[in-house]
Amino acid sequence: MIGSSGAGPFGAGPFGGGPSGLGPLRQLGWSGPIVIAWAASLLLLPLDGASLPPAWLVVAVLTRAFLQTGLFIVAHDAMHATLLPGSPRWNDRLGAMALACYACLPWEDCRRNHHLHHRAPTSALDPDFHADGERGAVAWYLRFMAHYLTPVTLARLLGCWLVAGLLLGRITPHPLANLLLFWSLPLLLSSLQLFVVGTYLPHRGGSAAGADGHHALSLSLPPWLSFLACYHFGDHWHHHDAPQRPWYRLPAARGHPIGS
Repeated sequence: MIGSSGAGPFGAGPFGGGPSGLGPLRQLGWSGPIVIAWAASLLLLPLDGASLPPAWLVVAVLTRAFLQTGLFIVAHDAMHATLLPGSPRWNDRLGAMALACYACLPWEDCRRNHHLHHRAPTSALDPDFHADGERGAVAWYLRFMAHYLTPVTLARLLGCWLVAGLLLGRITPHPLANLLLFWSLPLLLSSLQLFVVGTYLPHRGGSAAGADGHHALSLSLPPWLSFLACYHFGDHWHHHDAPQRPWYRLPAARGHPIGS
């Protein structure tokens, strides 16, 4: 069996298991609440950010960034067919929707590149790994972003921001500031979170990272911090070892030997 259940409000939680339930709701696990929370966080967009106390503004931006990352994690599970394993068509549809809402990313391209990353990690064929990383994280991050934010994707994203800005202009006095604070900045922070915790730290050693073909390390973080860091994406060796394991079951896999 993969993973195990742990105590939580639904019988288990993001620190080691999945919520109980029936049918598709059970299959969605903790990904369903993430999507709902992300949608609810859109209510921050019309707020007058300039009128918020600085501390609350920081909390609002970081909350949006964390939920934005969660949206990608949902799409990532769909790439491995674990979001709705009993309904492949809806699994792909929901994954595509999550990527579109995340940053207008194309589903088929991202899924193909991610599976290539799993088949040939840290090699010349790995689209997420760059030799520039040996000289520093900044160069690696810039190439990483350039790979996914193609001109077409960037045009789509800017188009969405333009439409959102026009709509916000009807309901808030500072539409541009709100758009930058509650959408653009959280997306930037989310990309950094995914890159640092889910790519750079686990794979920065290249072929020397890990003692097996995964070429990945798992970060030694307590479960609560692992969740906050990037939805357990830092348990990266465990993810590569069993990609079919949903994100919320990764902490339960820590009893397995780590390839390091």
